[in-house]
Amino acid sequence: MTTTVEQIVYTAHPARWHEIAEALGLAPFLPPTDDWAEFDGCGVLAVHALPDGREEGAVDLHVLVGDLDVAERALQGREVTRTELEGVGEILLVRAGSGVVLSVSGGARDADRGTVAVQPIWFQDDVAEARGVLEALGLRADIAADGGGWIELQADGGGSVGVHSTSGRAEGEAAGFGLSFLAAGDLEALALRLRAVGVDAHVVDEAYGRSVRFAGPGGVDVCVNGVQDDLYGYHREG
Repeated sequence: MTTTVEQIVYTAHPARWHEIAEALGLAPFLPPTDDWAEFDGCGVLAVHALPDGREEGAVDLHVLVGDLDVAERALQGREVTRTELEGVGEILLVRAGSGVVLSVSGGARDADRGTVAVQPIWFQDDVAEARGVLEALGLRADIAADGGGWIELQADGGGSVGVHSTSGRAEGEAAGFGLSFLAAGDLEALALRLRAVGVDAHVVDEAYGRSVRFAGPGGVDVCVNGVQDDLYGYHREG
């Protein structure tokens, strides 16, 4: 089953996010509008106008599949609701035991190009449950922490999802999705491209690897992690 990861970011500053997306090396799938835009790289970054009740920089995980009926059957035994979304059509809403809800629709496409991938982070303590949902949708487990608190899954149509126990969230935050990207190649060059569009991006060296950090629109923290080469404390699945 072809699967593409779509990370949806909600913002009151869509034009600024469009600039950032292109600086990251993502290309518009269709001409962007202030209400909705999709940028393809490795996976899809969707930029959604900020609705009432959502915070700047809030993130949803959406999975595009080749066949919605096949996806629904693969999710049998889980809490799944099939409904209609205006402008999209039929979608599945999948509710995890933590209360986290991800959405699934048809329309998977080959968005597996460039050096920057969307990698929304799914925070919840039951990492195994999140992994099971994503594998049912066709993602493939890749790098996992030996201690079990992290696993990274890849989609054949582009993009990935990181699943992290809630210990990785700031104090007071619970289960949910976090904004994140994954980059291969020269992180210094990526930071320079971001600075060229007025983003104060800098490269950070940490114990687990290097990343590009910057403040997005509204002061939202954005992290672009470098591809993990050092597997000390981690292993590859499969």
